[in-house]
Amino acid sequence: MTATSHTNPDRAGIQDSYLALARSKRWMNLVLLILFVALLVGGFNTAGDRNAGGFWDGLPNVLDFPADVIAEAIERGHLLPGYMAKYLPSLIETVNIAAASTLLGAMIGLFLSLMVTRGLAPLPWLVGPLRRVLDLLRAVPEIVIALVLIFMLGGGPVPAMIAIALHTIGALGKLFSEVNENASLKPVEGLASVGASWSQRMWLGVIPQVAPNYVSYALLRFEINIRASAILGFVGAGGIGYDLRNTMSWGQGKFDEAAAIFLLLFLTIVIVDQLSSVFRNRLTHGLPSAKVTL
Repeated sequence: MTATSHTNPDRAGIQDSYLALARSKRWMNLVLLILFVALLVGGFNTAGDRNAGGFWDGLPNVLDFPADVIAEAIERGHLLPGYMAKYLPSLIETVNIAAASTLLGAMIGLFLSLMVTRGLAPLPWLVGPLRRVLDLLRAVPEIVIALVLIFMLGGGPVPAMIAIALHTIGALGKLFSEVNENASLKPVEGLASVGASWSQRMWLGVIPQVAPNYVSYALLRFEINIRASAILGFVGAGGIGYDLRNTMSWGQGKFDEAAAIFLLLFLTIVIVDQLSSVFRNRLTHGLPSAKVTL
């Protein structure tokens, strides 16, 4: 009887505490929602006031440009295959920029990820500074780096490749370091017990465990870098983005060529996305087991 009398007040107290915590959480979520809406409305109004034209006034015209492009592409549809062949070399240049920057960024990012992973880093005092370097590389947009490099080196694919590679180092370095933290340390300890160097421990003990995740993230980043390479072409960094800017700047009479470039980019991104998905699935889940039939 005494035990029951003690249990009921304890259960009631726990229930009251839980309800109070739930009410407090709901109020906190409401306050955050109000704050978010206020910031959103304030930012939108500020952007609208500083915009060259009125947002609401120009909203009815938002579909005018796509309509002009589609209409001209339909009218000159028989010319689209020729335009696609014409701009194919520029597309190849864009893909090459993305591939080179992804490969370079992945290799350097892999090395830095091992340097910043706690428990694996050879110099623990460097973990903090190197993490800040990766944060800085991720924080600065590729287009800003590309503009600075174009001012220094001139236009072309090299500034685009360097800019995308730097951003890739920051992004993949962070992702790879998170993957490294899930690796088992037993192989590393076993290699250390027989006198293996740090590079040997990483190459033989860590990388084989997480290599599929490395490749999966690198392929995903390659897709992103194709888009980034096309965008950087608008600022003179070469590739198909440069041709797209010229055709769009020309206006009426060149919209059919712009449509052909849009189609090339769309098809390329779809193909790369599908191939990358297949490779990532095979790396993470393996090949489907063969069925033996008798």
